[in-house]
Amino acid sequence: MKKMVCLLPFLLAACTTLPTSSEYLLRGDGYFKDGHAGKAVQSYTKALELNPDNLEGYASRGAVYFFLGEYDLAEADFLRVLQDNPYQVDAYTAYASTLAAKGDFENALSVLNLASGLKPDKVEIFFSRGGVNFMLDRYEDAVRDYTSVINLHPAAEVYNARGAVYMKMGKTDLAEKDFNTAKTAKIPEKLNIYSMVD
Repeated sequence: MKKMVCLLPFLLAACTTLPTSSEYLLRGDGYFKDGHAGKAVQSYTKALELNPDNLEGYASRGAVYFFLGEYDLAEADFLRVLQDNPYQVDAYTAYASTLAAKGDFENALSVLNLASGLKPDKVEIFFSRGGVNFMLDRYEDAVRDYTSVINLHPAAEVYNARGAVYMKMGKTDLAEKDFNTAKTAKIPEKLNIYSMVD
């Protein structure tokens, strides 16, 4: 009987399940929400060690790398998602944002144009492309992109962005109208629509 009692802790330990790739993803999400980006990266990396085909792990880790300003690492993760799923429109948007953050606006614009061909009603694409066009001093194109977003999903941040473009164009009356709409209209402050799931 004494031998059985000694083996009991080992048997119980063997019965506990080890965390799965999905569980590490959830842990990573929680760490990131709690402001622990380093721990989030560790959890996502562990999830990918357990399941190297887990595209959500690459997308999530890429997003944290982007947040940390580790743009080369973010780019590699987003490209890994696109390599396995070339129809993942949100990965194109994330990849383009990474290129833009690195100052590669022309390639960012090309990636966003490709994404808009895949899913022409996705407002994140137009919002991101509007910002890239603004950085390239293509103000008419930026206004067109921001207007597309406003028509689909109005938000104060979009009106403010378009207002900033109008200011650069010297159209202060239109800029003021957009800034006032952003302040007074009963619309969401932010788009809050970003995700890595189509």
